[in-house]
Amino acid sequence: MSVIIAVVLIIVALAAGALVGFLVCRSGLSNNAKHAMESAERTMADAEKQAEDLKREALIEAKDKAIQMRSEADKEINERRKEVKSLENRLMQREESLDKRLESLDSRERQLSSLSGQLEKRQHDLEGAESEAHENLERIARMNSDEARAELLARVKGDVVREEARILRESEEQTKAEADKKSREILSLAIQRVAADHTAGHTVSTVTIPSDDVKGRIIGREGRNIRSFEQITGINLIIDDTPEAVVISSFDPVRREIGRITLENLIADGRIHPARIEETFNKATDFVSQQVQEAGDQAAFDAGIHDLHPELIRTLGRLKYRSSYGQNVLNHSLEVAHLSGVMASELGLDPLPAKRAGLLHDLGKAVDHEVEGSHAMIGADLARRFGESPEIVHAIEAHHNDVAPATVVAVLVQAADAISASRPGARRESIESYIKRLEKLEAIANAYKGVEKTYAMQAGREVRVMVEPNAISDNEAVVLAHDIAKQIEEEMEYPGQIKVLVIRESRAEDFAK
Repeated sequence: MSVIIAVVLIIVALAAGALVGFLVCRSGLSNNAKHAMESAERTMADAEKQAEDLKREALIEAKDKAIQMRSEADKEINERRKEVKSLENRLMQREESLDKRLESLDSRERQLSSLSGQLEKRQHDLEGAESEAHENLERIARMNSDEARAELLARVKGDVVREEARILRESEEQTKAEADKKSREILSLAIQRVAADHTAGHTVSTVTIPSDDVKGRIIGREGRNIRSFEQITGINLIIDDTPEAVVISSFDPVRREIGRITLENLIADGRIHPARIEETFNKATDFVSQQVQEAGDQAAFDAGIHDLHPELIRTLGRLKYRSSYGQNVLNHSLEVAHLSGVMASELGLDPLPAKRAGLLHDLGKAVDHEVEGSHAMIGADLARRFGESPEIVHAIEAHHNDVAPATVVAVLVQAADAISASRPGARRESIESYIKRLEKLEAIANAYKGVEKTYAMQAGREVRVMVEPNAISDNEAVVLAHDIAKQIEEEMEYPGQIKVLVIRESRAEDFAK
């Protein structure tokens, strides 16, 4: 707008100048004309200067306006760029979302395809099962009630066997997975900390004599000395052709020990007659009673048990003269006490009840020749009679599964008893009983249907049962191993534990001709 005004002013100035020039030319040259000419020139100069000033101001204003318009344009462009970028981001997110949806749709399509295939297979299986069911119904329709019942029972039995085998396998795997590592650590630690040397401590039943002439003096005139000896001591004295040896026999280990000491003292003294026999027997009885009391006190002290009933201590001391498979029962009981205490401590339990139960677990063996029943139940009755707690009594009666173990202490005593009995060299047995035990193991396994051969191995600590693959399935093999182990537990007595291994092997043969 300012530029237009400047142009108008310039045009007006030029017109005024032209007008003045025309007037001058018309009126002639005169002073007034000169004066007017000069005035017109000054006016034109002022007009040109004013026009220049207006032009300059107009240019400056136009530049400012252009700069402001450029700034506004740049700001608008930046805003548009932000909007475009935001739109691009949204488009990319939508594109990614669409890609994910496409992948999900592809995955669902594959799943649907797989499900369709499975459905077709199941439909085919269902048609086969339906056809088989029709055939079975047609076959059953021709059966009488007894035959149908027998077939139904056979099917149910097969299903039960398979389910039982599955449950046994799952429970065994789960139990092993949870307990194997911890039990190995506890048992190995207990065995290391209670590592004991074993000596075959069996009852001495043979007394050495200086010469065979002493046999006559032991027998006495018309056998009066030997009759008096047997009547006073309550043991049987066997004098045979064995050179320089006399055999004594009694079911009571303490009485046998008293008889042995009595006979040795009589032989050493040389005076053998009824009065001397009775006197020597009384001295031997007092000596053995003192030994029994000291052995019981020492065992209780070594186990850290200080409040046992005096009668239990005396009964415990009698185990010094009792052996089981060549293993001294008192030493065995003391070792079981230590093992039980160590394992209880590792499990975070109070070790004293476990030690107490371990020390008393074989208490019944001291009097099992006098009372009917298993030594576990006899020992439990003794402990109950003399004020032991129900927990200790239960651990004693359950250590050979006469009753099912229901406490942690009972299980620890069972484990410690097995560890002590299974140590190399801890126990031994006669060749006759050893052979009978192996034959009994094989006979139990061979009695089951489908068993082909049975081998007792590792000194009777493992039984390998070979079964016919056509008669016994894999699931039935698991049940068979469980049943054989259960029957061995119920019918046999043995040290430690016995592993039952059922082997089912299938072979396919052919010949290239």
